Amino acid sequence: MAGEGISRVVDCVFCNIVKGFAPATVVLQDDEFVAFEDLFPKAATHVLVVPRAHHADLDAWVAAAEPGAGDRMLAFVGRVARELGVSGRYRLISNVGGDAGQIIFHQHWHVLAGELRAF
Repeated sequence: MAGEGISRVVDCVFCNIVKGFAPATVVLQDDEFVAFEDLFPKAATHVLVVPRAHHADLDAWVAAAEPGAGDRMLAFVGRVARELGVSGRYRLISNVGGDAGQIIFHQHWHVLAGELRAF
């Protein structure tokens, strides 16, 4: 976003990762999405996929999304799964709102594979 300075860096941890201001183990990225390992994995494979643009949750992302964004996101998730070697055997989860378990309010999808750990 134009005009963002260092003072903006602390506002959203996922925005900071997307912009390279915060460290993350990036698995895959393109012009629209970034996938990186979850710091507190809940499965043997646990990667987060975030849109580069900040949207608080799935509802906000869908409301602002351009036509075809959902298809591009799903194609990106498929690429992530292939990169991780879990294609055809993973879960894709998005929590919407605090009551549903969302903790960081930047839309993200959890890509999980293998045995789940306690949440």
